[in-house]
Amino acid sequence: MSAETKVLETLVLAEFATPEALVDATRQMREKGYEGMDTYSPYPLHGGSEALGLPPSRVPFIALCAGLTGTATAIAFMAYMNGYDYPLNVGGRPLFSLPAYVPITFELTVLLAAFGIFFGVLGLARLPQPYHPAYEHEAFRSATTHGYWLSVPQFATLQADAIMDQLKSLGATQVTVVTGEKE
Repeated sequence: MSAETKVLETLVLAEFATPEALVDATRQMREKGYEGMDTYSPYPLHGGSEALGLPPSRVPFIALCAGLTGTATAIAFMAYMNGYDYPLNVGGRPLFSLPAYVPITFELTVLLAAFGIFFGVLGLARLPQPYHPAYEHEAFRSATTHGYWLSVPQFATLQADAIMDQLKSLGATQVTVVTGEKE
C-alpha cells in the first residue's frame, strides 16, 4: 500500500446457506453489540430489517408529502389561471369550480408522488453506488442470484479474526475480510 492509498472501509463478509440462517445470524450479531451491519440477498428478506434494527421506512412519508405538494400545486395553478390570469366564463359556471379541477389534480398528485418515491428511494439507499468494498470479493457476486451475505464493519478495537470466528460459529459457509482501497 503506497502513501497515497486511502483505506475506505474494512468489512468481514460471511455467506450463509439459507435466508433464515442469515436473518438469525444477523439478529445474534446485533445482540452481541455489532452495529453498521448490512445484509445482501437476491430478494427482500422477511425479518431482515428487524434483525438489523433498522427504523421504519421514511418512503411513505416522502410519498405523502410529494403527493400533497402535487395536489396543492395543481389547485393553485388552476385557481390562478382560471380565476385571475385568464378568467373565462363558460356557460355561467363559477370561475373556481372544483369538479373541473379533479382530473388535473389527480394526475399531478400521482406524478409527484411517484417522483417522490423514486428519488426518495435513491436518496435513502444512497444510490447509485458504483463502488463498495464488498464488490472486491469474487464470490460476493452470488448475492444477486442465490447468495445470502452479511457484512460486519471491522472496528479498530476488534480483530477480524474474532468477528470471523463468531460468524463461523453462527453457520457461515464462507467468511472473508475485504478492504476497500482507493488511490
